[in-house]
Amino acid sequence: MNRDTPVWLRLGSLAFGLLFLVLPLPAPFDTLRPHLLALALVYWALESPGRGGMALAWVAGLLADVVAGTLLGEQALRMAVLVFLVQRFRAQLRFFPLWQQSAAVGLLLVNDFALMASIRLIAGAGLPGWGPALAPLVGLVVWPWGFLLLDSLRLRHRERAGGR
Repeated sequence: MNRDTPVWLRLGSLAFGLLFLVLPLPAPFDTLRPHLLALALVYWALESPGRGGMALAWVAGLLADVVAGTLLGEQALRMAVLVFLVQRFRAQLRFFPLWQQSAAVGLLLVNDFALMASIRLIAGAGLPGWGPALAPLVGLVVWPWGFLLLDSLRLRHRERAGGR
């Protein structure tokens, strides 16, 4: 990881995303749970390309499979595909205004949901309920706030490191 990206911030944001997967929430909010791990991986793929993006996504996805108790490899594949798409379109995504970037992230999360549904159908688990189908919409709304939070923490660290 480069000097602009502290290890604790990258790993901490991913650990928070993993923790949020299993955090108990009241029933109405549980169906609207955003996939914060996916959002954190998208952020780091945009801001620190070439810093273990695909490998990090695969490992984070495997950890998410273990933590959430899903089919082993399901989220690993989903997160790797997500990061691949972000890396593929990084040049365009980085220069979108935040509202357009949010819409693009929402579309990436719709793709993630379609991949999840496909994997579960192939595995014989049936279609997911309507709750996970709303996750891309929630991710679209949460993205600007998460982006601004992680960006401000990253930039604050860069200012401190530059002043030494």
